[in-house]
Amino acid sequence: MSLFPRLRSIFCICLLALLAAPLLRADCPELATHSDYLGISTVRLWPGDAPQAKGTACGDIPFLTVFKPQYVRKNGNAVIIMPGGAYLGLASILEGREVADWFTARGFTAFVLHYRLGKNYLLPVPLLDARRAIQMVRAQATDYQLDPQRIAVIGFSAGGHLAALSATQFVAGDPSATDAIARVSSRPDALILGYGWLGGVSPDTSHLSYCKLMDVMDQCVALQKAYTPALYVTPQTPPTFLYHTTADTTVPVQQALGFYQALLDSGVSAEMHIFAHGGHGSGLGKGDAALDQWTVLLEAWLRGMDWLPR
Repeated sequence: MSLFPRLRSIFCICLLALLAAPLLRADCPELATHSDYLGISTVRLWPGDAPQAKGTACGDIPFLTVFKPQYVRKNGNAVIIMPGGAYLGLASILEGREVADWFTARGFTAFVLHYRLGKNYLLPVPLLDARRAIQMVRAQATDYQLDPQRIAVIGFSAGGHLAALSATQFVAGDPSATDAIARVSSRPDALILGYGWLGGVSPDTSHLSYCKLMDVMDQCVALQKAYTPALYVTPQTPPTFLYHTTADTTVPVQQALGFYQALLDSGVSAEMHIFAHGGHGSGLGKGDAALDQWTVLLEAWLRGMDWLPR
């Protein structure tokens, strides 16, 4: 072997080692994704420890995974995706990656939120993460080539509860803040809910109960008043699209109906679709001939909102 090919081989091996080193050293592999590799990158919500952080492990670090359109032109719209998982885990593929791919195929830039959860991070900590995610996307809209007034949030199950909280308990932003991200509003411009766990913070244990799961039944009345989205709907709540099924025994459809009624009472533009069959956790439909249609209805709603071309 001549000298040049040998040197080239050594250089390539060293380069690969350098690239791999951050991955091997990372405490949280999800945060080690190369910038824009396969159109995917990750970004922490705070440069240092997040507020109320209890450690430095992956579960202590809220972050966004960014998916950019690859085969269609960007349309300037953003969507922040909040997967469900009963505030105990994240359905990051079914209610994260698959949803991101659906939106990027339609020109959106999609951001999947890894929010803090579990008994170590009770509400309002997940809400702090959700607000910060919206503020970050809005503050950095120019960098991502986005319209700062076209930021949607979509959430499923517990992520739907969190998305609804972010849309009803948003912060205006502090113009005097030294942090540019904290200066902008956390209000989303559209809200999309897939079988949202909207009444999950409840002492009623006949259905899935956040208070029971988190062992905070003694605090549940106060938590219910503080974190039931329907109680905080106002005319400033963004236009909302809801999807649910009558057959959902994990999160009864009445929870979505209560939120829908609160939207109507406040004069908020709202559209709701209830399918007769289908259990909880259907994602984009899972290939069900009927449930697959809900995303068709969502796309029509987005077109009606002028977020997609008519």
